Amino acid sequence: MISLFEKSLLHALMITGFVFMMMLVIEYVNVLTRGLWQRELHASRIKQYLLASFLGATPGCLGAFAAVALYSHRVFTMGALVAAMISTSGDESFVMLSMFPQKALLLFFILFVIGIIAGFLTDLLLGGKAINQSGCRQKFEFHEEEACHCLLSWESIKRQWEHCSMARGVLTVTLALFIFGILSGNLGPPVWNWIRGTLLLVSLIALFIVATVPEHFLEEHLWEHIAKVHVPRVFLWTLGALFLMHILVDQLHLKAWMQANQLILMVSACLIGIIPESGPHLIFTTLFAEHAIPFSILLASSVVQDGHGMLPLLAESRLDFIKIKGINFFVGLFVGLVGYWGGW
Repeated sequence: MISLFEKSLLHALMITGFVFMMMLVIEYVNVLTRGLWQRELHASRIKQYLLASFLGATPGCLGAFAAVALYSHRVFTMGALVAAMISTSGDESFVMLSMFPQKALLLFFILFVIGIIAGFLTDLLLGGKAINQSGCRQKFEFHEEEACHCLLSWESIKRQWEHCSMARGVLTVTLALFIFGILSGNLGPPVWNWIRGTLLLVSLIALFIVATVPEHFLEEHLWEHIAKVHVPRVFLWTLGALFLMHILVDQLHLKAWMQANQLILMVSACLIGIIPESGPHLIFTTLFAEHAIPFSILLASSVVQDGHGMLPLLAESRLDFIKIKGINFFVGLFVGLVGYWGGW
């Protein structure tokens, strides 16, 4: 039990750290560009769906986490987040590419297309309700004050460090420890791959931002908003959900139950897909690789499941989490049944 908690704790720290850094970078880019990219996304829903589906289609959960960060700040609509979560396959992407690369690429393309269509239909049917109302109450901010100019001279940066604030010191030390955890292999993948490299790159960018931005940006945007509001909720909900999922999988033998009930695997795949965890879904990937289930069941599972991508949203809004999971469940079941009846 202690080992399960330790595993959950390290995974929660990695997820929370990445979510924090993504929010930090997004805030920085938004202020630096005076909100230009945000207005571009608001002005075009199709750009939102394309970007969201692209983020979701990137292997692993990092793109899904970025999509949640954009939704929590009301840059993405609910339809865009639906598109991202349908397109993502979480950590199963790497297993699929290693077991059946050609069919995996076909699956990713199908998920990308389904995500865009489902995202469009979600916003069309929900109308104004597709805008996030229950998550973060604060949109990305950008001001005209000189204090919000993020590019400072070396002399200004030096003066800030001579009178280092508590917020800057805490965030700098925290990011330095996070980078050390990545380099030592305690956080993220145990071997060097593109995920570990991405985590390190984003961490270094975040450290640069914290070290160079003016006090106004640091206090108002990073400390008061992200660090004090988002981070504690994301960490606690992520840790609790991961620990619960490890108990269900490792102690209650959920995988064995699924293998013994193949007649209802289609519904089971969609129900298990609701779980915000990568592990349980690997059974469907393995069964497909061994030709034990048709492509349609793998497709249904991939539509509904999103790895750990939805865990940050669980911390932001349980209601939106249920809504999006419900939409993806019905889309996955519908697509899976159509594919099954079509002989896939």
